[in-house]
Amino acid sequence: MKISTQIFTALFFFFLGMSNLAAKEFSQIMGKVADEKGEVLPFANVALVEVGSGTLLTGAVTDDEGKFLIESARAGKVQLVVSSIGFETFKSEAFDIKPGMTKEFGIISIKEDAANLSEVTVRATRPEIIVEADKTTINVEGTVMAEGNTALDVIARSPGVYVDDNNNINLNGRSGVTVMINDRQTYMSAADLANFLRSMPAENIKSIEIINNPTSRFDAEGGAGVINIRLKKNNIDGVFGNVHVGGNYNGIFGKNTGMSVNVKKGKWTNQASLNYNEFNFDNELAINRNFQLEQGVSNFDQNSNLTMYNKSLFFTGASDYEINQNHSVGATIQASDYKGEVIGKALTEIDNPGTDDLFYLRSLNDSDSKNRRLFGNIHYVGLLDSLGTKLTSDIDFTRMTSSSNSLLTNTSWMNDNEAQSARDFILTLNDMEYDIFTAKVDFIKPFGKGRVLESGLKGSWVKSDNNLDLSKAVEEEPFQPDPNSNRFIYEENVLAAYTSYKSKFSENVSFQAGLRMEYSDITGTSVTLDQVNTQRYVDLFPSVNVQQKVSKEYQIIYNANRRITRPNYRLLNPFVYYIDPLTTETGNPNLRPQYAHNVEMNHVYKNAYQFTIGYSLTNDVFQQIFTQDEETRTTTTFNANLDKSQTWNFRAMIPVEIRSWWNTSNMVQVTNSRWKSMIGDALLDVSQTSLTLRSQHTLNLPAGFKAEVMGMYVGPSQYGQAKIKGFGWVDAGFTKGFNKDKLTLSVNGTDLFRSQIIRANVQFDKIDTKFQQYRNTQGVRVTLRYKFAQGESFRVANRSGSSEERNRLD
Repeated sequence: MKISTQIFTALFFFFLGMSNLAAKEFSQIMGKVADEKGEVLPFANVALVEVGSGTLLTGAVTDDEGKFLIESARAGKVQLVVSSIGFETFKSEAFDIKPGMTKEFGIISIKEDAANLSEVTVRATRPEIIVEADKTTINVEGTVMAEGNTALDVIARSPGVYVDDNNNINLNGRSGVTVMINDRQTYMSAADLANFLRSMPAENIKSIEIINNPTSRFDAEGGAGVINIRLKKNNIDGVFGNVHVGGNYNGIFGKNTGMSVNVKKGKWTNQASLNYNEFNFDNELAINRNFQLEQGVSNFDQNSNLTMYNKSLFFTGASDYEINQNHSVGATIQASDYKGEVIGKALTEIDNPGTDDLFYLRSLNDSDSKNRRLFGNIHYVGLLDSLGTKLTSDIDFTRMTSSSNSLLTNTSWMNDNEAQSARDFILTLNDMEYDIFTAKVDFIKPFGKGRVLESGLKGSWVKSDNNLDLSKAVEEEPFQPDPNSNRFIYEENVLAAYTSYKSKFSENVSFQAGLRMEYSDITGTSVTLDQVNTQRYVDLFPSVNVQQKVSKEYQIIYNANRRITRPNYRLLNPFVYYIDPLTTETGNPNLRPQYAHNVEMNHVYKNAYQFTIGYSLTNDVFQQIFTQDEETRTTTTFNANLDKSQTWNFRAMIPVEIRSWWNTSNMVQVTNSRWKSMIGDALLDVSQTSLTLRSQHTLNLPAGFKAEVMGMYVGPSQYGQAKIKGFGWVDAGFTKGFNKDKLTLSVNGTDLFRSQIIRANVQFDKIDTKFQQYRNTQGVRVTLRYKFAQGESFRVANRSGSSEERNRLD
């Protein structure tokens, strides 16, 4: 065991041992807050007030099942005061407390404030956006957005988020977003993550947190920020859940179904969900390439169609045990199985300068892929005193296997002589295995008056084994091994420690500053080429945010941080993958991490209107590069580090209530991106200002119907060498509840006008290439969901996870 790992292990158990700290003798006041219907009220304020003087002695906020616990070392006559927005204030009878006593209030029922009932009803039809110093929260529970859609749909409609045609999630014009679920990393590649999020019903989501500039508590991975999906917590004591069935049609039919169930008995809380999803589509792609030869220009005109069939099965289970009111342990397990099939057809017409001859190439690609993933987590959460001192720990393990095989059949002929064509074959077999182990411990210590100290440790140990086997054959001859076959083993150990401190400069200005240190030890071994690449480095990642309350309705939030994005494991493998005989994709074992420096100023008015200005400088930004060989007329793509990219961003969020039944959420975003680097012997120095518009309309209609219409426009943009033209689309849907909303029917239409077409061109150095792609996003999705519940309120304890490693899997 390396000395760094030994040190981490010792510190990990030192932090864990802090839960045995001696505690002072306190009195305990406890209970549960609910409304008149018996529904629990989370986040209600509970205060202990001294009778006579009215002095606030201490207080608490109810948790997700409405429970509260107040501890006090004071003695005397006091009164309990409970308040929550939209409800009348509750005041108890006066009572005496002294150290060591316990008082149980049971269920405290508070009445709704009639003056606020209409406002609450309106807000229930659209997402409510809450702006905090370090994040923006979009509450989607109970909204039209949650009915009949998927988690990927909800993320794509969040402020500043754009999901591109290759399933990459971009935030504020920047790539490299980390996606988390309940504070836990998803650990998947862009394609795997998209399939997973499509299999997750949005009905299971409580809120989406957009963290543009994460603090040092978060892993430094993810240069563009963090998106955290918070799932619904159990709120029924007994049995609670839902079952759904549905399908979507976009030229190809795909079905989906799933079930989620939660059960609580005594101190045990258990939940499980199983979802099956089919996502099938046609991908229409046209590529036009020009090669400058001595005789003139040779043109390649390629038209292809890829029919993709994707099936995913995802299971998740969680169990928590409350040792007592302050300590709990639990475990989570996730298992997924993904199968994909691609049937690709392409025809390329090539002219030869100086002649009238035309060369034709027909390529047929038949491929299958499988991906199996197992994730396990055990965790501990401990509340060490009444001030909120908290200790959490997580241990995660991930095992993932992936395999794919494809047969590329190429037929070539001249002019009209297809009968005299020649054939060749390329067979690709690729097996990948990943093992990831992570351990994490976090300690939070409040000191009162808004002062909080946070610190923690994390260790991750990653090993991946990627075996690429290529072989070729001509006509009916046997397959022969290709020298580009390669086995690549990647090992990565990252040890991290952080600390942050939150306090106030004054009554109206608060701040949080932190520092994270990470030590990385990386080894990449090409077994086939007998090459070993090693990297060892220590990085510091500072972060700071300042919140200035200018007035009761106006605040300014300042953020700054430094982040890292490590390359996907597969991209480090020096593989060669044939898209067709003239187009290849290769890996790059010398790919380095990219570093982003981000600053942001967010103006918030009435906690609803946002005006944000941000700047990001990314060094060693890795980007897909296109290169051409004029002599062989071949194109190669690979990821390489460019010198830097710069992004300026202005974003405005403007909600408008047109009628009490018609609400809108509108976003305007202006982004200027600049890319500068030497690529070979040529200088890339390009910039582009892009406009993004989004308008979301939610309507509460008669007869129990709810409808939503969303229109989006993405203006011309620059992405490395590629210049992308502007495009837009419109989605719409409605929901209808039956049987007191236990049964819900939702119908959603996507890309109603078939306008989400991606057009791009690369004109750099000797490259002259144009692309046009349409993924057949126009379609309709129908979902029927039934909700069942029996019992009283309960919850699953919130858990923070560990590790950012698996989101780089591919």
